[in-house]
Amino acid sequence: MEGLILPKSESGLDSTVETHRTMKRKMALSNCEACGCREAKYRCPGCTKHSCSLPCVKRHKSESGCSGVRDKAAFVPVGEFDEMNLLSDYRFLEDTGRLTDGANRDALVHKPISNKFLRFLKSRARKFDLELKFLPIGFTKRKENSTFFNKRDNKFFWHLKLIFPQSHTEYVEKRVPDDRTLDEILNLYIHPTESDPTIRQKLKVYVLSSCTQKIFMKVENRKSNSLRYYELDSKKSLLENLKNKTVIEYPVLHIVLEDHFHQYVGLGQAETKEGNEESSAGIPVKESEEQEEGEIQDDTDGVKAIGQQYVIQTLNPE
Repeated sequence: MEGLILPKSESGLDSTVETHRTMKRKMALSNCEACGCREAKYRCPGCTKHSCSLPCVKRHKSESGCSGVRDKAAFVPVGEFDEMNLLSDYRFLEDTGRLTDGANRDALVHKPISNKFLRFLKSRARKFDLELKFLPIGFTKRKENSTFFNKRDNKFFWHLKLIFPQSHTEYVEKRVPDDRTLDEILNLYIHPTESDPTIRQKLKVYVLSSCTQKIFMKVENRKSNSLRYYELDSKKSLLENLKNKTVIEYPVLHIVLEDHFHQYVGLGQAETKEGNEESSAGIPVKESEEQEEGEIQDDTDGVKAIGQQYVIQTLNPE
């Protein structure tokens, strides 16, 4: 008989709890706090204020500045912690676990900490006649680099930096396949119709310019006072442009307008400038034109020692 009475008492208890919750919900749904004339139907997840319709919700957001997004990590006292808070925390942990799992599966986000991955990239790059080097852990370029190799497609997906010096702007492009031409890459930025309007506005100097443009990439493993640049072919793919070159971490491309070509000295021009050759008119090239920006040029022919002082004598070329 006790077995029959026990379910009855439990059923009565559940009914009482459910009735209490229903009353609390009815009490919570008071008048709309936006217009104050209608019964509230909704509660804002962000600030828990009540509203009755969509116009009142919009009015509430515009007047109070509330975003309407619930703070999932907000503090709740133990006395006010109920089943809804427990369910909210459970879903929050589920979302966190799902995002973590997705990041671990993403080849762009998940980077192996061992050198095995880096050695693999180097070996694949050598097969494409490309020397790929990496900086030690802690360097900014090492942290930024998201380059990876897809075995199925047998191609690199590069982390690429584009610098537009005449607009003082630079962009980073991720997952760029190595078979994409440079023209196709730049069309997303400076094409008159295909590029993004926001980016096109920032790069309007390039978009509206009628002069030619060239793409340069710095030659690595040179002294800082003797910078030289490769001139790349925009009609060729990224991989074809990188062949027989050295890349540290990822390629950095400079898109330059015609009026500024002289600031980027190519490898073929290095010997001409350093050899102090004469111009086509037979006039010696001036030192100011020979010296590259940031380059230290030794123009002293003799040093005389007098006591403890050294007087540097510069001989003018005849």
